[in-house]
Amino acid sequence: MTLTISQSFVDAIVAQSRAEYPDEACGVILGPVGKDSATRLKAMVNSAHSPTFYEFDPKDLLALYREIDDADEEIVVIYHSHTETEAYPSRTDVAYAGEPGAHYVLVSTRKEIAPEIEFRSFRIIDGVITEEAVEITQN
Repeated sequence: MTLTISQSFVDAIVAQSRAEYPDEACGVILGPVGKDSATRLKAMVNSAHSPTFYEFDPKDLLALYREIDDADEEIVVIYHSHTETEAYPSRTDVAYAGEPGAHYVLVSTRKEIAPEIEFRSFRIIDGVITEEAVEITQN
């Protein structure tokens, strides 16, 4: 599998990750049901306010599911940042990965690679992590 994502979405995720540092940033990218096409980014609040863990606020998550149901959309990408570790799913990330059709994007903003970042995508299904290629398109 390959995640195809626009440069503008990559830039927005990186900017959010840097702005929310030292806490992990998080959000989703939505698209039409069944198309695996990322068309609308929605930054979410990390209600854990933590540098080592992210969590969507339950009220925000409920509102998100209502919104995508009304718009006939689905979650295409779930993203978050790692502030001090590589862009690879942690045991906690795997345990909470509940969208088998989603691409799980991780961005690392750890200091030793600054000003660079790592931007990687994974599928996480039944606890199995599979890294996938990322194709970045021009907006």
